[in-house]
Amino acid sequence: MIKHIVAWKLKEENKKENALKIKVALEDLKDFIPEIKHIEVGINLNNTSAAMDVVLYSEFDNMNDLNSYQVNPHHVKTSNFVKSVVTERKVVDYEV
Repeated sequence: MIKHIVAWKLKEENKKENALKIKVALEDLKDFIPEIKHIEVGINLNNTSAAMDVVLYSEFDNMNDLNSYQVNPHHVKTSNFVKSVVTERKVVDYEV
């Protein structure tokens, strides 16, 4: 199983609204991308300067499924929105 974790720091403008839009859009991907085995999106509660604003935790059976997810048109559309409202992105993919 592949775990795919992404964290973003959002631009200050409309931060709360954009965090919620990201959460809803990413969680909705489960309805369109069968390779997603599990997905959850959290909006940060920590106010320290080291904190990121939104985090994605997702699971896939294998790297091929993760790669298919990343090029799926629904994911690409969501990703393009996310890119327009973030200042920083961190990602970790690992196998268990």
